[in-house]
Amino acid sequence: MESSSYLARLYANRFKPDERVAKERLWKVLIEAFLQRRVPPDAVIVDVGGGYGEFATHVSARRRILVDLNPDAADAAAAGVEVLRADVTQLDRLTELAGTVDVVFISNLLEHLASTEAVFQTLDGCAKLLRRGGTLMIIQPNFRFAFREYYDFIDHRIPLTDRSLREIVELAGFRIDELIARFLPYSTKGRPSSPALLRLYLALPLLWRVFGAQTFVRATRR
Repeated sequence: MESSSYLARLYANRFKPDERVAKERLWKVLIEAFLQRRVPPDAVIVDVGGGYGEFATHVSARRRILVDLNPDAADAAAAGVEVLRADVTQLDRLTELAGTVDVVFISNLLEHLASTEAVFQTLDGCAKLLRRGGTLMIIQPNFRFAFREYYDFIDHRIPLTDRSLREIVELAGFRIDELIARFLPYSTKGRPSSPALLRLYLALPLLWRVFGAQTFVRATRR
């Protein structure tokens, strides 16, 4: 994984303050309109590689934990979110959480890892955090539908599709319960963002088949 100082500089440069505010508003809608119904209100959740903690901040759960190497994560996360600075490929070292977590969430992380082995290590670590029957949720750029823009971000390394994502999630010990190959658009970077338009988009799955370039996966730890 990258050094923490590099991550802080990279994401501070990529997302200016006004973009971060706009992105957080979109996350709030995404959680309210789609993700929250998949997270029990009494759950212990871990947001793995959650960056500025938009998911951990806005989701309703009994205990919310953010794991990220970026030192800015602690300042960005809301009050009540526990922030652990840790390498996502070494989640097995978080022994105090092993087998206690109800939901692990990953968004736009796996494409940044150094190798397919690192992707497996991260997902295997997620399985170790989760209780048996716990839920893993992933939102992931899909190379099949975003191959032209996939490498427009300097830290994208691993080209994953819905098919390869299914394979490695199952390899890590999960049963796929829900897989939406075309879900969200690829990125909001440099594009107008509107919470109202996102709410409408989420309510009209037919639009996903046209504009969706990220995959959503929900899986159960076996």
